[in-house]
Amino acid sequence: MNKKKKRIRKWVVRILLLLLLVAAVRFIVLPQITSQVTVTYDTYTARKGDISNSLSFNGSMNVKNNETLSAEKDGTVRKIYVTESQNVKRDDRLMRLSTGEMIRASFDGQVNEISVEEGDEVTANQSLIQIVDFSTMTVSLRVDEYSISQVYVGQPCRITITALNKVFETEIAHLNRISTSNGNTAYYTVTCEIDVPSDVLPGMQATVTIPLQEASNAVILSKSALSFTRDNSAYVMMKDENGEMKEVPVTVGVDNDNYVEIKAGLSEGDTVYKVAEQKNSASGLFGNMMTMNTNTQNSTRSTQRQNPGGYSNRNYGNNMGGPGGMR
Repeated sequence: MNKKKKRIRKWVVRILLLLLLVAAVRFIVLPQITSQVTVTYDTYTARKGDISNSLSFNGSMNVKNNETLSAEKDGTVRKIYVTESQNVKRDDRLMRLSTGEMIRASFDGQVNEISVEEGDEVTANQSLIQIVDFSTMTVSLRVDEYSISQVYVGQPCRITITALNKVFETEIAHLNRISTSNGNTAYYTVTCEIDVPSDVLPGMQATVTIPLQEASNAVILSKSALSFTRDNSAYVMMKDENGEMKEVPVTVGVDNDNYVEIKAGLSEGDTVYKVAEQKNSASGLFGNMMTMNTNTQNSTRSTQRQNPGGYSNRNYGNNMGGPGGMR
């Protein structure tokens, strides 16, 4: 009986020690570890504004009407009626030859170059004078097969002259539906026309922006503030009445590289939060476990930030010899 009682006592002591250990971990160790985890948040504020997204292309300015006139037969230059840089109208006399041929302008423009002088002997097909219309220019774009369905004749677009920092509103004038190819991708030539002042010259580089979606006086928010569920639904973090963080679903609209329209879920002036960093100062086994868990959470958030639901704004370069954003 004594041996049996001793065995019972040992088991009772072991059970009590185990219970004490569990209680110590539950009420002493775990609260201490939890209290040592510090979360830092970035803050963002929703505000009213205009937002748009667009296709963007680079190109260069080209004249629309350009004509070099030549002699039909061998002869002599009898009379030159114009000087270089002079503006002329359609059918104005430019030059008369000994053969009786009268050289006339076929469109309104400017005398860009005179290649001969009065009294010069000329041969058939020799270049005599060049007329250029510098007031109307074009920009040609190469649009790939993935974007061409979003472009149409008459579509509004915006041309920015890079060197002059001037912006002109115009529209798509022509779309060539016969493609050219570059590798495995088909490209289509799209042309814009624009009336320009005298300081815009052929060859100047230009950026053509084609707006796709626009929203005015909308609630907008930095895209960095968004998080996404597994089914790609957007949400933000906000504080409730007790100061605790909660997930708030939002409905998004127009977006660009930096901002997104919030159609539902937020109002102007609302503050939202995004986890920036989690620090854990606990040591030993529990500290390592907490650190591993924190790193895993941060890695997941980083992936969400890098691929926030497929939002993108495309920019195309190297189009026809050269190349919204939030406003």
